[in-house]
Amino acid sequence: MIGWLRRVFRSNLSTSSTHTVSLRARYDAAATTPDNAQHWAQADSLSPTAALTPNVRRTLRNRARYEVANNSYANGIVATIANYTIGTGPVLQVRTANEDFNLRFERAWSEWCAIVDLPEILRIMRRCIVVDGEAFAILCNYPRQRTKVKLAIRLVEPEQISEGPASVLAQPVEGIVFDDYGVPAAYHVLRRHPGDINVADIDYTYETVPADSVIHYFHRDRPGQWRGVPEITPALPLFSILRRFTLATAAAAETAANLAAVLQTDSAAYIPRDAERFARELVWQFVDLRPRSATVLPPGWRLSQMTAQHPTTTYGDFVYHLMSEIARCLNVPVVVALNDSSRANFSSGRLDLRNWYRSLEVERARIESVVLEPLLRAFYREWRIVDSEALASTNLGRDVPDHEWYWPALEGVDPEKEAKAQRLRLESGLTTFAYEYAKQGRDWMTELRQRAKEYAFASELGLGFLFEKGGNRDAEDDEKVSSDSSEGEDSRTES
Repeated sequence: MIGWLRRVFRSNLSTSSTHTVSLRARYDAAATTPDNAQHWAQADSLSPTAALTPNVRRTLRNRARYEVANNSYANGIVATIANYTIGTGPVLQVRTANEDFNLRFERAWSEWCAIVDLPEILRIMRRCIVVDGEAFAILCNYPRQRTKVKLAIRLVEPEQISEGPASVLAQPVEGIVFDDYGVPAAYHVLRRHPGDINVADIDYTYETVPADSVIHYFHRDRPGQWRGVPEITPALPLFSILRRFTLATAAAAETAANLAAVLQTDSAAYIPRDAERFARELVWQFVDLRPRSATVLPPGWRLSQMTAQHPTTTYGDFVYHLMSEIARCLNVPVVVALNDSSRANFSSGRLDLRNWYRSLEVERARIESVVLEPLLRAFYREWRIVDSEALASTNLGRDVPDHEWYWPALEGVDPEKEAKAQRLRLESGLTTFAYEYAKQGRDWMTELRQRAKEYAFASELGLGFLFEKGGNRDAEDDEKVSSDSSEGEDSRTES
């Protein structure tokens, strides 16, 4: 018996040493069944370059532009995204030890931004990201500009970053020349837009612009992607569904409203002998109804009103839920996309806006690194030449001095609570004036200087107590009374 067991275990050990047992992990999404074969039929393994061919990007751009131009919801969402992200534009604050240099450089930058209308350029570029998928800004020199710095910005559409029809086969990425390390070295920019109808013979001549003079702003979703896709792409089929449903609902309501009433009967007693003549002359005839009148119907006939069989009562719910799905791909809350907060309470609206504000902060950081920093470097290179006097008392080199960008403040849902939280953070040392003012898009040094001027002037008038900590005693007393009453209510609740 023992010998037989030894032979069995020996055979099992020898078998396990020569045969490998593999375990398989099954994924339902990777299994192809008759139910999901059609759903996943368009899935492929193309690279970003092969998937985003010029024809594919052109089709997506054209459809996105058409939808935004003809759909009020789409147009409003795009405008809201641009307005919220850019607002009135970022403000530059230079942080060097020389305050005179800081103010001089900031004034020069602000003057130049006003001349070239930089906030409007940034809003256009943000709109292009949503609709076109990418935005191109070419840095050039404009001698007639009304500032010492002649730097100018020329926006071009994605169609102009190309070498013409031959570029589809000549290069893997249209309009971009790469160096040996796979980094863009230059861009080919068509002199005329390919869709310009004023050109009799389409001219595909282009100029080669160094990459340092081109700002290419787009969202990269995959490694190796060098051209952008419209952010609104996933929502394009949903927008078409929304428009068709709206038209169908309106058509059903109009049909029911146009026909005030219908005469019908189940009896054939009053049909004349010539049925064909009756059908030809009487059926589908229209009768004008007189207002404020009474009538008598023949025996066997009854009057009924047309009703819309289309589900018009659920139209509002359909639009709300469809817009929620549309706005999700753009990271926009549905209350912002619809510009309607009637279905949201205070807490949900506040949470939605917090997530929305977080995405705006990420996008602003992206704009700083991709658009503003290259633009500031180009501006500084020219400014330090035309205004060399400002650098005489400094030891600054060719690099841009230390600086920060301040964006317009994103208003909160409850300003009172946020002001109290801000005061607690300042008093406890958990934050600084620079950070709190930066959240509001303001310069802390400028604000504190203004605060000091106001305090000095108020002191001259004998109103300095307004700026002291205990100056507004009525408000403190009201807050104390409110806290005492709340504590009393808590004690009564516990008892």
